[in-house]
Amino acid sequence: MGAKQIHDGIYLVGSSDITDARDCCIYLLSLGDELVLIDAGAGASANSIIANIDSLGFKSVPLATIVLTHCHIDHVGGAAALRDKYGARIVMHRLDAGPVETGDQRLTAAYWYGVNFQPLPVDIKFSGQEHTLSAGPHDLVLLHTPGHTPGSISAYIDKSGKRVLFGQDIHGPFLADFGADMKDWTSSMNRLLALNADILCEGHFGIYQSNKKLTAYIERYLEEYGEE
Repeated sequence: MGAKQIHDGIYLVGSSDITDARDCCIYLLSLGDELVLIDAGAGASANSIIANIDSLGFKSVPLATIVLTHCHIDHVGGAAALRDKYGARIVMHRLDAGPVETGDQRLTAAYWYGVNFQPLPVDIKFSGQEHTLSAGPHDLVLLHTPGHTPGSISAYIDKSGKRVLFGQDIHGPFLADFGADMKDWTSSMNRLLALNADILCEGHFGIYQSNKKLTAYIERYLEEYGEE
C-alpha cells in the first residue's frame, strides 16, 4: 500500500500500514509551490516516506516545513532524515520542543521503541494558543491542544470548501510520566469540536470524512476520559 489522497492537495504518506508498524499517520499538504509534512514517523521509514512523496509527483516541489505535533518518537523519529533530505524547517510547540532538542530518551518514549533518538534542533518553537503558517494563499493554523503531552498541537486548514483537522493522538494514551493532563485534554477536545471541521486526520486511527463522524469519534473519548 502506498500514499493516498484524502482531499484536494492532502495526502496520507505514512502510517503503521503504509510505511512501518511503529509509525504514526503522516500527512502531506501541497500548498501552492511548497509542501508541508505533519509528523515524521519513528525513523526507520524515512526512505519510504520520501518514496511516497515522490510517487505523488512532487520530486521538484520543496518540502518547506515539518510540523511535529508532539515529542513522541513515533511522530518525531524521522524528522532529522527528512530535514537533511529537503532542508525543511521544523515547527513545534515550545512545551514539547525541549525533549526533542535534548534527545530525552524517556520523554520522547524512544526507549519504548528501542530507538536511540539524537538531539534535534527545532527551528520554530511557538508559545501561546495559536500559530499560523502561511504558504501561498493558504493558512495552516496550529493550535496548542495540551492533554496527551503538555505541548501537543493540532492543526487545521480550509481548502477547496472543506475544513480539514489534523488531530494527532486524540485517543491518548494519557500517562502521567509524559505529562498528561485530563482537564487540559478535555478543554482541547472541546476546542477541536468547536471548529466544526469536515474531515479529521487522526494520529493513528485514520481519517473521518464527515463532521458527524469526527464529532462522534471525539465525543466517544470525551465520554470515557473527559473531566470538567
